[in-house]
Amino acid sequence: MGRWSDAATGTAGGRRTAAETDRDARRADRATFFSGGMQVGTMDATGAVEYEPASVKELLAEMKDTAELLIDLSYSAVLLGSDEVAEEVLALEERTDVLQLRARMSLLMASRSTDDAEQLAPVLGVVGAAEKISNAAGDIAKIVLEEIGLPDAMQAALPDAVETLVRATVHEDSEYVGRTLGAINLETETGVRVIAIRRGGDWLLNPDRETTLRGGDVVLLRGPDDGIYTVYATATREAYSPPATEGAGIEDLDRAVDSIVLMKNMSELAVDLAYGSVLFDSEDVAGEVAELEAEVDALQSRFEAWTLRAACRVDDPVSLRGLVRFGASTEEISDAALEISEGVLRGIGGHPVVAEAVLESDEVIVRYTVEPGSELDGVTLGEREVKTDIGTRVIGVRRPTGDGEDDDWVISPGPDTRLNGGDVILAKGTRSGAERLEGLVSGDRE
Repeated sequence: MGRWSDAATGTAGGRRTAAETDRDARRADRATFFSGGMQVGTMDATGAVEYEPASVKELLAEMKDTAELLIDLSYSAVLLGSDEVAEEVLALEERTDVLQLRARMSLLMASRSTDDAEQLAPVLGVVGAAEKISNAAGDIAKIVLEEIGLPDAMQAALPDAVETLVRATVHEDSEYVGRTLGAINLETETGVRVIAIRRGGDWLLNPDRETTLRGGDVVLLRGPDDGIYTVYATATREAYSPPATEGAGIEDLDRAVDSIVLMKNMSELAVDLAYGSVLFDSEDVAGEVAELEAEVDALQSRFEAWTLRAACRVDDPVSLRGLVRFGASTEEISDAALEISEGVLRGIGGHPVVAEAVLESDEVIVRYTVEPGSELDGVTLGEREVKTDIGTRVIGVRRPTGDGEDDDWVISPGPDTRLNGGDVILAKGTRSGAERLEGLVSGDRE
């Protein structure tokens, strides 16, 4: 039970060549460089970035967290029609540009041989992918800032895309007032995450455990329906009413909207799985990323056809510009996911510094084996309410076939997915949620 270890760490028969010994010595010399404390660099008045020694691990962890936050905020900006949130997205996009430059500089300084270049190439791919996600999020935010607009059907469909995304104003008498997010333990208890808080005229992005909620705070919440209903009611002291989702009245446009929501969900899943493939050096998971990317490409093609057909049925075809940009940017995110897992797919493997960065990020990705007799053996995810009770989302299940054939994968399992002893689950969530999940997959039922 527990996390899977990396694949083979030695050569056949346990013998090591002189080249391998020299290679490991060079890697040991670079250990401090990759994992040491990060020094914040400076930019001059022209925005020029100068090299300063930095921890690649910390740079990668910050880039991963920022990229994931950018996805949430860009969709939030569109949902809310908020210039303020959109401006924050562009500011974070600029921050990511600086981070990726520093990461590239540090990686180039670390490469001293062809062996180094081979090992570090996938890391450069991860850096480039985070920048690609950042750019895509910026393009989505510009739909709001440039007042391009989206069809009403698109804005109505966004809140229900896999995980509900809502805005809530904290009531002065809410039980959350005066308590930190850590004390409330919101994400672990309900599966709902506070991705941003507007307080007065300022936005607090990616609030942490020490952030205290105040009456009048406007919070952006993301999570499963059950958790959203509970948290929204507690925060606002009012029942949550989902927005009405009326179609556009044009069949092709409704199809385009449905396809783009599916593209969004698949692209986000692909990013999660891509980091998981690197963390666990799993070609199977990386293969699923490639399949998802190919499916998003196919959806993009159908989306474009439906949008063009709808253009001749709307009063102003130019009004569909925002939808077209939204689709292109969403497809770009799935391309970035494939770039993250490229090293694993090509047999190069993932550099340990990437795995360490993923483990140090705000949300962790874990892999556990369901032990026979454990609390999750023989029950569905919905019956055990894993997402809402534990605050951890199962993003994939690997099922051993036992007949010598390749194992089966269930990607993005739903509440009806039944787990059995021997299944391997890939999950994402808080560290405390991951610890709870580990307890559920191990040992006998009490």
